Formats: sequence, C-alpha cells, structure tokens
Amino acid sequence: MTNPHTATTPPLRQRIAALVTGWDRQIHHAVAARQWPGAEPVLPRLSRSANHGVLWLGTAAGIAALGRGTRARRAAVRGVASLAVASAVINTVGKRSVRRTRPLLDAVPVIRQLKRQPFTTSFPSGHSASAAAFATGVAMESKGWGAVVAPVAASVAFSRVYTGVHYPSDVLVGAALGVGAALAVRGLVPTRSQLPPPGRPTAEAPALPDGEGLVVVANRLSGTPGAAEVVRDALPLAQVIECEPDELPAALEKAAGSARALGIVGGDGTINRAATVAAAHRLPLAVFPGGTFNHFAYDLGVEAVHDTCRALACGEAVRVDLGRFTPGPDGSAQPGHFLNNLSLGVYPELVHIRERWAPRIGSWPAGVLAAIQVLRGEHPLEATVRGKRRPMWLLFAGNGLYRGVGPTPGHRYNLSDGLLDVRIVHAGRLPGLRLLAAALAGPLSRSPVHAAHRMHRLHISGIAPGTPLAYDGEVTSISGELLVEKEVETLTVYRPIAL
Repeated sequence: MTNPHTATTPPLRQRIAALVTGWDRQIHHAVAARQWPGAEPVLPRLSRSANHGVLWLGTAAGIAALGRGTRARRAAVRGVASLAVASAVINTVGKRSVRRTRPLLDAVPVIRQLKRQPFTTSFPSGHSASAAAFATGVAMESKGWGAVVAPVAASVAFSRVYTGVHYPSDVLVGAALGVGAALAVRGLVPTRSQLPPPGRPTAEAPALPDGEGLVVVANRLSGTPGAAEVVRDALPLAQVIECEPDELPAALEKAAGSARALGIVGGDGTINRAATVAAAHRLPLAVFPGGTFNHFAYDLGVEAVHDTCRALACGEAVRVDLGRFTPGPDGSAQPGHFLNNLSLGVYPELVHIRERWAPRIGSWPAGVLAAIQVLRGEHPLEATVRGKRRPMWLLFAGNGLYRGVGPTPGHRYNLSDGLLDVRIVHAGRLPGLRLLAAALAGPLSRSPVHAAHRMHRLHISGIAPGTPLAYDGEVTSISGELLVEKEVETLTVYRPIAL
C-alpha cells in the first residue's frame, strides 16, 4: 500500500523551488520598498549602459589605453574574452533551459524602472554574468584593475534587482556562470601566474639595497614617460643618468667603468645595447622596462620596477643567453647581439615603417598601418638556407624557444636553453594569409606554408646587398652571408627568484 503521507508530500525539488521562489520574492519586495539614497539617478543608467556589453568594452579600451605595460592590455583582453564566453553560454543555453518569467513591477517605483523592459526570460541574469566574467577576467591578470572594476560590476548586478527586471537568484546564478566563464578561459589560455617556473640557472650577483653601487642609464625617448623618475624614487642610492638615444653607447661605457651593476631603463633596443656592454664588462644587468613592448623584460619575468628592486635588495639573479650575428650591424666586423630575435623578410620592413609613423600617430596605430602596407608587397626575400636556395616571406631566429600562450607562439619560458628558434614562412601568393597560417601552425611545425626548427647555429648565404635585418626592434642592412649563433649563459640579469 502507498503511504498517504508520502503521496501528498511534494518532491524535494519542488520544495526547494518553492523555498527559493519565496525567498526571491521577499528580497525583491524588500529592495523595492527600501529607499536607496543616491541610487535612483545612477543605477538605472548604469544598468542600461551595460546593455550588449557596451560598458565593459569601453572599460576594456580605457584599461588598455591608460594602463602601463602589457599587463593592463592582457587584463583588458582577458576580460573581453571572458565576457564573450559568458554571453554565449547565457544566450544559447541559459535563457532557453529555464524559461522563468520576469518579476512583476507593481512594487517597484516608476522612477527606478527601465524605459525599455527586457523581453527575454529572467533566469539567469545576462548582465550579471557579463559583469562577473569581465571583472574576474581582469582581476586574473591585474589585481589593481580588478579592484577598480569589481565595485562597478557589483553595482551592475545589483541594479538588475533594483530596477525590478530580475530576481536575486537570477543575479547570483548569472554571476556564478560569469566567474565560471572566466575560469574556463583561463583553462584554455593560462595567465602569466600559471606559466611554468623559468628553467634558467641562478647566478651570483651583489645585493644592492636601495640601489647602492648601481648606475642606471635611462633613454629619454623611451616609450614610458617618467620611467626614470620611478626608478629614482624606488632606488634613492642609485645613480640615474638620462641621455638621448645617440648618447647611449658612451653613457653605458662610462657607467660600466664605475658601477657594481649596470641598470637600464628603456625598450628592447635600449636594453640590447646595455646587455652587450654588461656582458663585455662582466657586470650584472638590472632591467627596468620602459619601452612600448618590453618583450625581454616580460619573458624574463620582470613587469614593473618593484620586481627588479626586490631582486636587487636580495642579490637574486639568473644567467641568460645572448644571440649573436656576424657580421654585425651595417656589415661591421664586430658581431651584433640580440636578446629576443632577429628576422629577414617582411618584418624588418614592417619595423622600419612603424618607426617612421610612430612619432606622429602612436606605436600601435603605426604597427597596424605598417602591417597593411607590408603585406601588400609582392617581392619575397631570396637566400640560401641549409644549402638550399629558397624564396621566403619571413625568416625568424629567436633567442630561445618561443612557446604559445593560446594558439600563437608569443613567449619564452627559458632564456638559457642554448637554442635558436628558427621559423621560415615560404613565399607564395597572399603573404598575409601565409603569415597568419604560420602563426596558427604553432612553434614547431612543417607545412607548405611554414617550417620551424630548433638549432644551435644558422648559416645564411646569398643575401642581396642592402637587405634589411631587424633585431630587437632595431633595423640594419646586410649582404652576402650571415652566421647566427648563441652565447650560452653569458649574461647575468637581476630577477626575483620567487615571483
């Protein structure tokens, strides 16, 4: 026989649903009945501004423009990517799974109600999901910007209850889905804090608290205005010398003659010159990123002045490789050096055009303009590589193996592996598509478009006179033959061991 008590008791799921519905309505009415000083002119507008992600796209643009360095740009990109995933999940799955009707607006004051009421189902809240996803994604890359965005995101989420368009559970579940979307993006594209620890050997370097015994040379025309003043404030005992780009060689040699360690403020090209001097004088190098891109500093693990200051205080340093090419710049008998990479083909031309336009329109717009102009070209480089004459759009040699963060190779985790990362993009029609296909192919692939090899040395011959060569953002010209090698663990650089 069926127990009459169990027959009349609602299933557990229905009881939980009834409990949540009752809780939702109580809080919804409590929020509607309560006066919120200062909220009426702010929250409805804030809620509307978040429609279609407009608020967050604008915020991302602001972070990228106002933030210093790559970390801010990474935070903006990760926030937008997390928002995109959250929006896709909510609109394709969430809204269709639970077709919950919107709350009644009877108890909500008219002044709070949105002029245009949403017509989709109530559960879950898409605005809350987008806000949580964007804020979480930004915070994963930059805690500072995350702290700025979080209150705005929380206000957007609350505004959905305040204006009466969502129940509290809609907002909470939407926010949880947004956080989950950010975590999913991090699973696909790790943050810098998730990257494996650098596999480079530690080195002995003098501890220089407050910069005592450190001579720092700063490029006045570096991409980060005021970087030298930041170094002065952080290291009051250091000697800081500012100079023009053409004065750098003399200033670096003079500084190396009296310093216990050599410091440098500037971009990759400036750091390249300092690294060559430091290695020649067997001095440890303190790198303070002050350029537009700062690839070497970021691959080293130094993203801000305080990172280098921590290493200086404790005497923490690592040994890294230097790339070497012979003959040197403009055919010099002295070899040239590179910290990041060198390349022949379309990239040197791109750098040349970018540097010409950057003072007028800025580095990033100049880079886009240069890429468009270069990829319209129809004259590939021809040279003999590994005994075979071949036409190429690009020949790239990296100082260490570049690995992918996402689908494209972009960072090095080991700066002392003794290897050259050599990539070749074969010539053919549509160079833009070929370069894109090569980027998507990964760091070590072979295809009709792209070939990649790990090598200790590279010999190139048959180079036409006046062929441009780019190295660490600088451009020179070469002809005839080029030998690319590695000087293994020849440079000591300050870097905090525990980041």
